[in-house]
Amino acid sequence: MIRREGKTIRNIREAVRRGCLVEPFSPQDVNIALGITYGSTFLPKHRVGNPGGNTELFIQISSYPALYRLNDRSASHG
Repeated sequence: MIRREGKTIRNIREAVRRGCLVEPFSPQDVNIALGITYGSTFLPKHRVGNPGGNTELFIQISSYPALYRLNDRSASHG
């Protein structure tokens, strides 16, 4: 099933593509790049293996400090 991506993940993908957000990135990096305040909840909520069964948009590559990269397998194709 093809899912439509939300605004936040689209903005993160665009920031990475433009070089404004460099992988691996921290929640604080995302907050700064996108001008948001919820990176510290959004990234873990959508990491591979999240307990809520949410879309797996990110791969957590480090716990301390928390660092993530995009999960290329989650890219929308629609």
